[in-house]
Amino acid sequence: MTSPVLSVQLYAVRDQLATDLDGTLARLAGMGLREVEAFDFVDKAPALDEAFKKAGLRARTGHASLMSEGLGLDDPAFKEGARSGPPTQQAVFEAARTVGLEIVIDPFVETERWLTEEAVLDNAKRLNDAAEKAADHGLRVGYHNHAQEFLSTFRGLTAYEFFAEQLRDDVVLEVDLYWAATGRQDVTALLGRVGERVRALHLKDGVVGANPFEPGAARMDPEKLDQRPAGEGELPLLDYLAAAPRTEFGVIEFDHYAGGHIFDGIEASVRYFNEHGLR
Repeated sequence: MTSPVLSVQLYAVRDQLATDLDGTLARLAGMGLREVEAFDFVDKAPALDEAFKKAGLRARTGHASLMSEGLGLDDPAFKEGARSGPPTQQAVFEAARTVGLEIVIDPFVETERWLTEEAVLDNAKRLNDAAEKAADHGLRVGYHNHAQEFLSTFRGLTAYEFFAEQLRDDVVLEVDLYWAATGRQDVTALLGRVGERVRALHLKDGVVGANPFEPGAARMDPEKLDQRPAGEGELPLLDYLAAAPRTEFGVIEFDHYAGGHIFDGIEASVRYFNEHGLR
């Protein structure tokens, strides 16, 4: 089985970070984590860099919009959503270097831009252009999926895999396992097909429900998602890890955790992966 570095997406503790940055990071470090995945880092890069170092943490991956005029999410945790548009790529890459990132990952492109071949080709061009600019900063870029990328098929491939085929060799994928399953994918088979590009996995367990990103569906309500600590849901996460042998980062994440305090869910996941050799 592959042994990527265990990490946690800080979006899972967004509320706690907003009120106690140092205390939240210290608590994650106290679980044995040494890696985190950043989000909303552009306007606070120096403070985050200082806080990460204080807690003994690194953030080598992080989420920032690279392909969209906006994230398309009504979530105040993403300050870009309140702007006239997201930060410029130059600002993103400069902030990423400040924080210590190695890979900047676009976390969301709205459903409408996965429904036509023309739109998917445009998505790939935008990310390839970003990759060229990122390389000048010593950075890589990537894309993190939800479930809308699997709704359409072009040339015998899902929009997601068609998109992946258009990408430069240095562009990576971060596969969110829960959302790929929500997109009704055979996730093990999917990873077998795109695994050479996969450098990060969102290790998210739970019970898979309906796809909230289908056209005409109500906006996703995270509180309706049944996401659980690793090993307590229906997803064979260890099998998925084995199917993506080039993965560098295994990232714990919850869009929403209804099982109690979020730190309990993260810590249970950390214990599960530690027991199976991930640290």
